[in-house]
Amino acid sequence: MAEFFSRFFAGLYDFLFYYPLFMAYLWMAGALIYFKHWESGQHHLIDNEPVLPEQPPVSFIIPCFNEEEHIAETIEYLIRQDYPDFEAVVVDDGSTDNTWQVLEGLCAIYPQLRIVRLAENKGKAEALRTAALMANNEYLICIDGDALLDYHAATWIMSHFLTGPRVGAVTGNPRIRTRSTLLGRIQVGEFSAIVGMIKRAQRIYGRVFTISGVVAGFRKTALHQVGYWRQNTVTDDIDISWRLQMNHWDIRFEPNALCWILMPETFRGLWRQRLRWSQGGMEALLEYTGKLLKWRERRMWGVVVEYFSSIFWAYSMAMFGLLWIVETLVTLPSYIHAPSLIPGWHGVILGTTCMLQFAISLMIDSRYEKGLSKNYYWLIWYPMLYWLIQVFTTVVAVPKAMFGRRRRTGSWQSPDRGLRPQ
Repeated sequence: MAEFFSRFFAGLYDFLFYYPLFMAYLWMAGALIYFKHWESGQHHLIDNEPVLPEQPPVSFIIPCFNEEEHIAETIEYLIRQDYPDFEAVVVDDGSTDNTWQVLEGLCAIYPQLRIVRLAENKGKAEALRTAALMANNEYLICIDGDALLDYHAATWIMSHFLTGPRVGAVTGNPRIRTRSTLLGRIQVGEFSAIVGMIKRAQRIYGRVFTISGVVAGFRKTALHQVGYWRQNTVTDDIDISWRLQMNHWDIRFEPNALCWILMPETFRGLWRQRLRWSQGGMEALLEYTGKLLKWRERRMWGVVVEYFSSIFWAYSMAMFGLLWIVETLVTLPSYIHAPSLIPGWHGVILGTTCMLQFAISLMIDSRYEKGLSKNYYWLIWYPMLYWLIQVFTTVVAVPKAMFGRRRRTGSWQSPDRGLRPQ
């Protein structure tokens, strides 16, 4: 028994090291293949756009709640979109501030704008569904009420729908505006070095785990087939992504579809955001596991294995951390031993790999946003800070998703949006 436990803990400790190492090189390889195949021949300039065989009308849909400070800027950016035929449908989901008054003023200025007000706060999913049903067009582009969409984003997104009849959604490329703190600067690198790289790699290896809810295009036919967004999930973007792909609609990533977003710059705001993401992923895993075991859903297996492995890694890390703390206080049996969590040669290898990963990602994404290199050295804090957050949010989110009461109706609150957008 002692030998079994000794080997078990040794193997588990090796997993803690080799899992992030393996995933980092897997993501790097996938991202480089994607870059070589789809991006290396492009030159992202202000006036550079793909030539579309046609330009069908597009509906921008914007759900919002208590956005009086940001919605005007969002709409003003949107109206200047370099696309010939579009409308903007904004749903005010029972705001308690002056959002509706601001929207009424904007509606009098911009003829492309249509607005609707829900009497009660029903949640983002219901606001999205309402806007989609009101939209006059087949192609929808969804953005948040505080996001600034790049002028050429619609053209880039539409290039996928017009060339792929089975494309159900196109996820854009969010860029961080809030950069006044260490958390903000790290997130600038995270969305380039981690989020962008993972989406590129997942496009190569099979399916995308989730669209970026802050900027995504949809084919209304695909949404109608899967029943639009659902209220009984904490992350509508993960849920809709899985249901679309399980109904054999393709999701593509378009790095040229830029959208400037606000992100948390406080630990409380970051915790709430990442906990919601973790819980939403676990809810999807629990709900669709039975269906995903079927052979016809095999292209989703890579996404499932990757996510399940990340959960197992988080709980393993939490267990070793707890054992390490206990071992400093009491003497444990020799076969229950937690190696030191203070970085040694393992940490040097992981740190070097992380910096290589960040360098490759920033090299790719610097084509779309200048000045990213100045955030490179801030990313040295990423493994220490964000891996810890991932561990704790996963440990908390799994039981919340498994045993928590699934909500029947939704509601939302204004999130932490950082200290000062730049």
